[in-house]
Amino acid sequence: MGKAQGIRTSGYGDTIREVSFRPVWGSTPDTVPHIDWHKGLTYKQPFPYQSFILPAAMIAYGATAVHNGTLQKVNADVKEQIWQDNPHSLFHLDNYLQFAPTLSVYALNAAGIHGAHNFKDRTIILVMANIIANGSVFTVKSWSHEQRPNGSDYLSFPSGHTAEAFVGAEFMRMEYKDVSPWYGVAGYAMATATGLLRVYNDAHWFSDVVAGAGFGIASTRLAYWLYPKVQHLFGKNTNPETVNVVMPTYNSGTFGLSYVKVF
Repeated sequence: MGKAQGIRTSGYGDTIREVSFRPVWGSTPDTVPHIDWHKGLTYKQPFPYQSFILPAAMIAYGATAVHNGTLQKVNADVKEQIWQDNPHSLFHLDNYLQFAPTLSVYALNAAGIHGAHNFKDRTIILVMANIIANGSVFTVKSWSHEQRPNGSDYLSFPSGHTAEAFVGAEFMRMEYKDVSPWYGVAGYAMATATGLLRVYNDAHWFSDVVAGAGFGIASTRLAYWLYPKVQHLFGKNTNPETVNVVMPTYNSGTFGLSYVKVF
């Protein structure tokens, strides 16, 4: 019916990207659009520097505020407006709200609204994100030695509650961004409320909360980037070892077949 017109490779010695056939009754060779199979191999993805710009800036702001007089004045002004000018009782919802975005992901999956990963994979990603976040936050707490606004200890910077909340918020966004952006909005709303309550309860300075949010977001994004590499390192390939595709094609009045094989 047709004869092989040629084999086009990608530059990778072990991968055939495209094989084209030209039938005897056509005058124009038929081809398959270029398919970048290696683009789908997530463990090969480069580090996404741009996605870390915002959380890095948030962490930098908080770190600078530890010793910067201008930013310390901002912290003092926020405390004065929220606490000293409006005395109030403590409201400890933040101790529980910090976990709400994470629990929401599992509740949504239990309700049949499935996210990007199955139970096992998303749980491993979440554990990785928490290890990164907690390791970073508590290391920096001991280094910064910043006194809390209520004077209770010297572990104020950064806010661990806020970091935990934003780990969950970014986790919720990443799992459901292809379902609806509103899930991510809801997660970030809960995390923001957690951070505000830390300031409201006089447990943290404003800059502590900003930095905590940065640590949480960055930790989850790093976990999502690392996880496919960890899978590949331990021999779990997210793609089949061999993919064979045969497709009928039509191009400029020419019918034919295209065969693609990925090793």
